[in-house]
Amino acid sequence: MTDAKPLRADARRNRDALLAKARELFADNGFDLRFDDFAKLAGVGTGTLYRHFPTREALAEAVYREELAALCDRARALRATVPADEALESFLRGLVAHLHAHQGLARTLAALMATRLDAMAEGAQALHRVVADLLASAVEAGTMRADVSAGAVMIALQGICAAYDHPDFRADADQVVTLVLAGLRHPAPRATPRPASSVAD
Repeated sequence: MTDAKPLRADARRNRDALLAKARELFADNGFDLRFDDFAKLAGVGTGTLYRHFPTREALAEAVYREELAALCDRARALRATVPADEALESFLRGLVAHLHAHQGLARTLAALMATRLDAMAEGAQALHRVVADLLASAVEAGTMRADVSAGAVMIALQGICAAYDHPDFRADADQVVTLVLAGLRHPAPRATPRPASSVAD
C-alpha cells in the first residue's frame, strides 16, 4: 500500500479539528449525534467532513488509529529512556490508566469499530510489536524471563481492554498487571541455608 499524499496545511488543520471534536464527542457518548453536526461543531464545512471522513465509522477509525499511535509512541519513548523492566511496567499500568480515564471514548470506539475488523487487527498487531519490543529489551537486560512470549502478555492485555466497563476496572486491571509482571520477572534467588554447626555454642 502506498503512502497517502501529504495534506496541505489548511486541510491538515481541518482534519485535526474534526478529529479533536470527534474524540471529545465520542468520550461524552455523542456517537448518536447527526453525522453532519460533527462538521458544524468542529467549525468546518460539511463538504470538508465528507472529504476527510465519508462515514461515522471512518471518523471513528481515524480516532482509534490516533489513540493507538499515541500509545505506541509512549511505549517507544519509555523503552528509550528508562530501564527495560520499568518501561514495560510503566507502559502496562499507563494503558490501564488511559482506559480508565477514557471509558466513554473506549465504549464508543468499540461500538463504532465493530465492523472495521481490518483496522482492529492492524491495531492489535501494532500493539503486539511494541509489547514484544519492551519484553525483548527486558529479557536482554536479564530482568524478565525468556520463556514467556509477547503473545501471552497480549492475551492478558486483550482481557484488560475488553473489561474497561467493569465497575472495579482500575483496581482489578492493576492487579492483573501485577500478576503478569510477577510471572514475567525472574524470581529472587533463594537464600542458601547455613549448615547446622556440629559444635555446640
